[in-house]
Amino acid sequence: MSKNKKIIFSGVGTALVTPFRNGEIDYAKLDSLIDMQLDAGVDALVIGGTTGEAATLTEKERYTLYSYATERIGGRAKVVLGTGTNDTSAAIRHTRFAAECGADGALAVTPYYNKGTEEGVYKHYMSIADCSEIPIILYNVPSRTGVNLGINLLRRLGEHEQIVGIKEASDSADRLVELSVLADKLPLYAGNDSQIYVTMALGGLGVISVVSNILPGEVKRIATPSLPDPLTALRTQHKLLPLIKVLFAETNPSPVKYAMSLMGLCLSDVRLPLSEPRESTKIEIAKAISDYV
Repeated sequence: MSKNKKIIFSGVGTALVTPFRNGEIDYAKLDSLIDMQLDAGVDALVIGGTTGEAATLTEKERYTLYSYATERIGGRAKVVLGTGTNDTSAAIRHTRFAAECGADGALAVTPYYNKGTEEGVYKHYMSIADCSEIPIILYNVPSRTGVNLGINLLRRLGEHEQIVGIKEASDSADRLVELSVLADKLPLYAGNDSQIYVTMALGGLGVISVVSNILPGEVKRIATPSLPDPLTALRTQHKLLPLIKVLFAETNPSPVKYAMSLMGLCLSDVRLPLSEPRESTKIEIAKAISDYV
């Protein structure tokens, strides 16, 4: 690992949902969700990311959420704030505010919809990193952005001391192997819950997880650096796969919010253009939870 890299966290980072009630952020439920995660011993909480529906938050809502959650967590876990968007100047603004809040780091997604050129995406990330007082994790999720960050591009970005990792949410095992070779400059986090074990086996630092919204303790059994108990980790990953599959049967976070509503954790409310899962998916979610527990 480069001595200039400040690693934000290793282990489990929960990509926390943003609970809504009557169209507004439900801060009472947010309190209980944060406390549940901290009681389970997660290593980090990722606030305002994709799972947190940041794309439909107003800037005022986003910044209020940043401040509130960071204060509520109060140093009991690392705080990573989702600051990425498809507008570079806005992403810089969000990242600066995240630093002002006292966040430990920022998660910056590849610009979506615009489909930037390789040089444009490089300059986008470098512009954020150059202006940031906190370390940044890149977020590669080509199914949402239409852009898959190339290995050579990542190698270049990994030279920046403030770019300290990548959340990888593609479905290619070959790519995970390629990324593991860059670990000294760009440590790897699983971005898909189905790939936690493989990522850790390749020397990854951890996971930014959706499933840990409902089963943080189970995810911790897999996302332990160096896999001290690889057989238990593998068995847990295998056991979780049916649940993981159904939680991504429709666009995240609709399924996981519905699962959380069944468990009494929060309402299933999402903001348009998302909607509640289809009835058939709801049945599958309920069965998967019942079968798991």
